[in-house]
Amino acid sequence: MDEKKKKLWKQAIKWPLYSVAILPVFITGAYLLNQYEKVKIYNLLAFTLAAILILLWENLTNDLFDAETGIDEFKFHSIVNLIKNKKIVSFIAYTSLVIGLVIISIISVSTSVNILILVAVCCFLGYLYQGPPFRFGYQGLGEPLCWLAFGPFAYSAILIALNPSNIYFENIPWKVSLLLGSGPSLATTLVLFCSHFHQIMEDKKYGKNSPLVRLGAKKGSQIVPWIICTIYIFQLFTVVTGFIPVFCILYLISYPQAIRLVNLLHSSYNKPSAIKNCKFVAIKFQTLNGVGLITGLILNYFINK
Repeated sequence: MDEKKKKLWKQAIKWPLYSVAILPVFITGAYLLNQYEKVKIYNLLAFTLAAILILLWENLTNDLFDAETGIDEFKFHSIVNLIKNKKIVSFIAYTSLVIGLVIISIISVSTSVNILILVAVCCFLGYLYQGPPFRFGYQGLGEPLCWLAFGPFAYSAILIALNPSNIYFENIPWKVSLLLGSGPSLATTLVLFCSHFHQIMEDKKYGKNSPLVRLGAKKGSQIVPWIICTIYIFQLFTVVTGFIPVFCILYLISYPQAIRLVNLLHSSYNKPSAIKNCKFVAIKFQTLNGVGLITGLILNYFINK
């Protein structure tokens, strides 16, 4: 395989993106460890694997659905364009989904059926994003769907699955999931938002009315700092109110990446070639933000222990 092909495959796999599936599980696990001094470790590992497989399904089917509309015609690192066989891509995608849901079902049988229901809702929200006949992402609704799926629904399912005291057998922990997951899921939504900066013209041409198509690159770049501030202020609120320990202020290790993202978009919002990788800066921000929360929770656990 030549270097150009390797580069395209690296872009297609987008392995850093899988942090958006892994971090909610580990943030929740660290929170429960801090609260109850233990966590269902086997469920944590199983849920992580399931989350990765389900996100793989989401990414592959998004490439398939975009191939149907033609929007990825010149996206050479699309999995569909690289493999050139939609049936193979579809088989891998739906096999990953089935295995992921089987794992979730096994966890649900031993814990609560609500886990499977909540994860199924997450999958449905993911399908609504690009899947026909809905294609809500083409109507500019991808970001709110992303926040819902990776926020209250995902965190509620994980809280039930990993909780060692089984206190959520009957009631879904919406309040805890909102306090714990709203900030990290907004950081995940920021990744999706930033992924469209370099392709506004293509999106517009094929009728994909993403928020950036509606706002334009300049206004979109001006919104990013406000999104980051909202994440930080909400997470500070959860620290100040005592929901999470003060050590969780370590989420600020993501600040250099936040500044890097803001400066990049401020200076180059109208230069697609210069900002084509800004989503990876957003991923680094999202990842470090989550790692800071996890580190703060675990640090507090060991200090109190």
